[in-house]
Amino acid sequence: MTKQDIYQRAFRIIGNKTPLKANCGLLCDCACCKGDENTGMVLFPEEETVLNVKTKDGVRLAVCDGTCDRATRPLACRIFPFFPKIDENGKISVILDARGAHICPMISHADEIVFDKSFLRRVKRAGRLLSKDAEIRTFLKESTEEIEMHRRFFK
Repeated sequence: MTKQDIYQRAFRIIGNKTPLKANCGLLCDCACCKGDENTGMVLFPEEETVLNVKTKDGVRLAVCDGTCDRATRPLACRIFPFFPKIDENGKISVILDARGAHICPMISHADEIVFDKSFLRRVKRAGRLLSKDAEIRTFLKESTEEIEMHRRFFK
């Protein structure tokens, strides 16, 4: 299975589900969709998108002005503010992506929010699928370490 096949399957797994049953963009005026030339969502390895993809210090970013076609947005956008964490045994769980704490109030107020459990199950299922590819699995591990570092640093 190619990475593109994996991503297409992951997109289908997530579907139209979002973290809340309501529009979470109302909480922050869609802050996660308002990048600039230096900020955006990090793309998964070899993930193709019709969004503006640029490289900054070797990192590929999807940069959005808030008007993207939701059907073509990258995986990081579809699962934000969550991430499929992979542990040392390869087990997948779902964690809040602390890297987005400066823009997403759901991260700092997670204990007050009821997240859509079916969305979280889908992120976990997509994470299991993604982890079957060696390069994506490495990306998940490295991203998990980065998220954990942010979580410890910003507590």
